[in-house]
Amino acid sequence: MPRILVVDDEPAVTDLLAYNLRKVHYDVLIAADGRQALCLAREGAPNLILLDLMLPEADGLDVCRELRRASRVPIIMLTARGEEVDRVVGLELGADDYVCKPFSVRELLARIKAVLRRASSAPDEAESSTSLSGPGGLRLDVERREVLVQAMHLELSRLEFDLLHTLLVHAGRVLSREQLLEQVWGYDYPGDTRAVDSVVKRLRAKLRAADPQADCIVAVRGVGYKLRRDDE
Repeated sequence: MPRILVVDDEPAVTDLLAYNLRKVHYDVLIAADGRQALCLAREGAPNLILLDLMLPEADGLDVCRELRRASRVPIIMLTARGEEVDRVVGLELGADDYVCKPFSVRELLARIKAVLRRASSAPDEAESSTSLSGPGGLRLDVERREVLVQAMHLELSRLEFDLLHTLLVHAGRVLSREQLLEQVWGYDYPGDTRAVDSVVKRLRAKLRAADPQADCIVAVRGVGYKLRRDDE
């Protein structure tokens, strides 16, 4: 039974989430502030954390930053904030996904299932090739989940790695934002393609910082993205 840590200071939210999570057979831990969240994350060994950004003691971004120093536990951010910068910062710190309040419980459960599936399958990812390459000395090792650019190791979040991997597998082919949501995030919700754009932006910045030639992701206006092949 996967264990989920729900971190939110609103009892109405934690009660709603705990009820629905237990209904579909998840074990649930609850924390009402940042300090308690860090304690339960370390002692309770959750399989996934639902993390609100607005918390007493230590806010959600600080909690995410602290957790990522020693743990790769999947994190889905819950936020009532409307500013895109908060979501981008959270993804950059290593969060796996975000859901804006008010949220659909059905959608949240689908995202939890997708993130858990992606996290559990990541070490055993089966592809025809365990090593993929691209322009600018870009090299991705599937088994080690490592990305190198000119022998420089890139620190990528789980989503950034999976997105780059998907684009490399389909190099030269345009993938719509909806296709990327389905293949990388594990779900397809129309209107939520901003998540794709945010992760692509951060991934391109990291590639470009390592080597301008390694920034081989091309935006196709009105459609999605593709990865430029060496011969293009």
